[in-house]
Amino acid sequence: MAIIGHKEEFSEDAARLTQIAQADPIPWYKKPNLRFCYLILVPCGLGVEWTSGFDSSMMNSLQGVEAWVEYFNNPTSARLGLLNAMYSLGALMAIPFIPSVSALLGRRRTIIFGSLIMVLGAGLQAGSVKADMFLASRWTLGFGIPFAIVNASSLLGELGYEKERHFLTSLFNASWFVGAIAAAGTTYGTFQMASTWSWRIPSLLQFVPSAFQLGFMWWCPESPRWLVSKDRGDEALAILQRFHAEGPDGDEYVRTEFAQIQSTLATEKELAARFVWMDVFRDAPMRRRFLLACVVGFFTQWSGNGLLSIYMKKILNLVGITDPLTVQKVILSNTCWGLINAVPIALIAPRFRRRVMFLTCTIGTAAVYTVWTVASARYAMDETAAAAGIAVLVFIYLYSPFYNLGWNALTYTYMVEIFPFQQRAQGIAVEQMTVRFAVFFNTYVNPIALDAIGWKYYIVYCVWILVEIATVYLLFPETKGRSLEELSFMFEDKAVRDRVDHQVGKVLGSELTEVGGHEEGGRIMKAGE
Repeated sequence: MAIIGHKEEFSEDAARLTQIAQADPIPWYKKPNLRFCYLILVPCGLGVEWTSGFDSSMMNSLQGVEAWVEYFNNPTSARLGLLNAMYSLGALMAIPFIPSVSALLGRRRTIIFGSLIMVLGAGLQAGSVKADMFLASRWTLGFGIPFAIVNASSLLGELGYEKERHFLTSLFNASWFVGAIAAAGTTYGTFQMASTWSWRIPSLLQFVPSAFQLGFMWWCPESPRWLVSKDRGDEALAILQRFHAEGPDGDEYVRTEFAQIQSTLATEKELAARFVWMDVFRDAPMRRRFLLACVVGFFTQWSGNGLLSIYMKKILNLVGITDPLTVQKVILSNTCWGLINAVPIALIAPRFRRRVMFLTCTIGTAAVYTVWTVASARYAMDETAAAAGIAVLVFIYLYSPFYNLGWNALTYTYMVEIFPFQQRAQGIAVEQMTVRFAVFFNTYVNPIALDAIGWKYYIVYCVWILVEIATVYLLFPETKGRSLEELSFMFEDKAVRDRVDHQVGKVLGSELTEVGGHEEGGRIMKAGE
């Protein structure tokens, strides 16, 4: 449990859903409908992060492409920072509109909306004839991505069967590496081309992940919770019955889940503020949730990973690795290594308590950054110390598993869990806002700082990660082992949870009475015959 703030509390009466799911002996791949649901969520949900990974890796790799550097007049550190930061600026401009658009269009159509914007941005980027056009394309791509990220991560959590839900949301960030590898591999294959196609081809291919969402979304079901929020309960129930009722107690699971969704959303609507963004300040429990969203978003980008994902060339140059081909190989291999460890970690980390994983993540990254800084300092004092350069490389690769334990595997799992449905889009949008603020700072300031003070800039991150450790220990609540509806009011007063439990009991009771009446009627008819 968190040390600071109201202790998270749960209703034991609401735990029945989790108990049924955990007792279900049938694996998902032996349930035809659920299997189809998870497979279609690969391009429609997980595929959204392919775009994000492709963009970061491509911009990292393009700095080593001579044709790109020459075409844009050998951009200075400040200009390079602006080219990268414009993506985050576009995302920041989109944040205020995400909750309203998501509530109006639903998860599926909002993902399509964001994907269409990103396809346009990729076309502008590939066809850029001057720096201003490239900047505009970066802004357009950034504007589209948060619409897709917020709703795809939510859709994964809201469609997943409780037994596998946290694995789906944990795999979301791991999918980043698929796009990153595709971009690094493409740029590695084109960077020696003398023409502008050496950077136009990777830029154009950035539309491909969005094309997956546009092509497959028609077969993806909508979020049952969004349907219930729009008084389309029959459609929501049909989706739950199709995908969540294949276990031995499937009927009871679906009835309980549907009743909890109805009752929880009804209570959420009663508590919700009239103006969508006023929920951020509504009461102490909601303020705490949005504070956590800000903290998580900022920590995911300010744990030192921003240097590796965008400015690997500068980091390698500081330890004497300057050959462009070698730089491209390191970028590609490190990205592949990220995928290799991120996927199993995404399947393992959700099995453990969230706080334990976040603490392991932050303590591990602090240790890695400390050794990495010492090795870089050693090389700066003696440039013949090749061992120091090798040590930096080793710890660059070691950084990835520690980072992935928490900030990669559990970010969206945690965001989906701590926010009720009505505020989920707002919560993840706020998380995205702080992500983009942090990335904007990283992309603009990091190259200037690295040029100015070199390895000494790493000390800033060493100190900052210690702040992260303390914050996680003091502030983060534990959410493992609970369904989304069980977690909806974990910070609220017991009276709110009791009201929801009472309403769930009434809904289930009326259903049982109706079923009993039908059965009794059937027996009477049979007797009359």
